[in-house]
This record gives sequence, structure tokens and C-alpha cells, in this order.
Amino acid sequence: MKKNIHKELQKRILILDGAMGTMLQQYRFSEADFRGKRFENIAISVKGNNDLLSLTQPEAIATIHSKYFKAGADIVETNTFSSTTIAMADYNMEDLVYEINLQSAKIARKVADKFTLQEPNKPRFVAGAMGPTNKTASMSPDVNDPGFRAVSFNELRIAYKQQAEALLDGGVDLLLIETVFDTLNAKAALFAIEEVKEERKIDVPVMISGTITDASGRTLSGQTAEAFLISVSHIPLLSIGFNCALGAKQLTPHLQVIANRTNLAVSAYPNAGLPNAFGDYDESPKKMAAQIETYLEKQLVNIIGGCCGTTPEHITAIATLAAKYQPRPLALETNNVL
Repeated sequence: MKKNIHKELQKRILILDGAMGTMLQQYRFSEADFRGKRFENIAISVKGNNDLLSLTQPEAIATIHSKYFKAGADIVETNTFSSTTIAMADYNMEDLVYEINLQSAKIARKVADKFTLQEPNKPRFVAGAMGPTNKTASMSPDVNDPGFRAVSFNELRIAYKQQAEALLDGGVDLLLIETVFDTLNAKAALFAIEEVKEERKIDVPVMISGTITDASGRTLSGQTAEAFLISVSHIPLLSIGFNCALGAKQLTPHLQVIANRTNLAVSAYPNAGLPNAFGDYDESPKKMAAQIETYLEKQLVNIIGGCCGTTPEHITAIATLAAKYQPRPLALETNNVL
């Protein structure tokens, strides 16, 4: 099913899905649900390992993808945010990484193809989600040993390469390196993807999305929005943007910085506001959409969606609004920093 996301970006603002974790919480899965029959006798607790649900509760994952497509999403992310050997080591499930990525991609692919067949003029895309891992290559986790690193660039490269290969084998349309708090981790992922592209003699669109961690306006590893953009600008990318950590309103100035300095497509998928005292996100779809309208009025974005706390109702509100606006103009040469 031939689809060209570059052409679609020229036509309209594309809608990314909302939070997978927020939707999974509504199922209230027990430890036994997470394990399923296949893993019922393993020694370690796996409750909270959401990526494993692609193997043990695939119907739930497919249903969530369907809900986001019905809500107006053009792109859904695979349920693979933590599906690297590095992150899965917490559950002693490194050997399952290829299978989890493969099956997650196949689940999303099947749902996307169903919706595309129903609406051929609105093709649906699958983004292979590649999260930041739970270790950082730039900073020490030990305040008493600032030179220590819990993971090396090469270890990250190997882990991301395995993930990228499995996602591509499962049929994703593009790869999304997301929630980047350490750009060195992201560069390992980018390097791994370039290796896979060269070895397979293929081209695959790549999105990258950083995370501004707080009011300082910097990533956890200390980069400003502009520095983040410049540090990855040597790699062919479909889009660059930000997600997580901040609500739509707080993210606006950082989007303005990169939108004014790149010819790449710009993406944004903020949280549903800032967390309340209990760590929950309770910004309504209406309020979030009203804040995102600023992005649309200023032509800051080409791809828009939601992160923590967002639901299909949030995506519907955003998609309805985005349909009224023209996409941010894109230059023919899409890898320049201005």
C-alpha cells in the first residue's frame, strides 16, 4: 500500500495519536493480565511493563490504535517506547525485544491498513516508537563519580539497531526517536538507523522529538531548543520537535525557536497540561486545543498530537481545529538549519 508522508505533509497538518499509557491505565490490568498465559510462571513482577502487553494483550493495543485513528489521527505510534535490551533488562526480558517490536509494529500496521482502505484519500501511517532508554550516555547517575557512565554510545547503538530492524520488519512507515532528554542517546539511535538504511539499501523517514524538561528551557543534558536542532541537523530527518514534560502553553516558545530556524517539518505533542498534586494530567480536550491553536495561527507545526494524559477526545479536539488551518510551509530542501 504505497503512501508518501512527504506529500501528505504538503497538503495538511498531520495528526499524531495521544498517550498509550493513559489509555492502558483505564484497563486496570493486573499482574496476571500483564503476564498472560505465556509468562504466568516467571519469577519477576512485570506489572507496568506496557510494551509486553503487545504479546499478552494484543487486542487492547489494537483497540487503542483504532480509537486514535477514529479520533482523527493520521499517525499512530507502536507500543515500543521501552522496547530495547537496555530498558527491558529491568524485567530480564532482553531476549524478547525483537519479538515485542515486531509484533507491536504488526498490530499497528494491521489497524492502519484497515483505516486506509476505508478512506484511501486519508492514508494512515505507523511510526515505530524508539524511546530514550532508562540510561544516559552524557551524564553520570552517581553524584560521587561524575565521570561514570551507565551505558556507552556503542551499547546504545547496538540496542537501537535491533529495535529499528524489528520495527521495519513489522512494517512501520517511519521511525520516531522520541522524548529525547540526552542528545547523545538520540545520536546513537540516529547512527543505528543510518546503518540499517545503508545495509538494507532503503530509505525510511525519521522523526526526532526532544523533551524540554522544565522552565529552564533546556533538555536534561543541558541543550536549548536551538542547540538541540543544530546538533542533529547533519542527519536526514523528516521532522524535529518536542514532546512530553510540558503542556501546550509552556511548549510554545521552544517551538517558535525551531520553527524559525529549520526547513524540516516541525512536530509537537505536549502533555495535557502540567501534572497535578497526584501526578495526574487533567487538562480538558477543549482547553488543550485552545492552547494548541496558537501553534496553528503562527504556523509553527506540521505534525501535532498529544503525550501524557491525552486521550482520543483530546486528539479529536486537536484534529478538528487543525483541519481549519494550513500547514506550515516546507522548503524543497528539508534538512537545513536557517
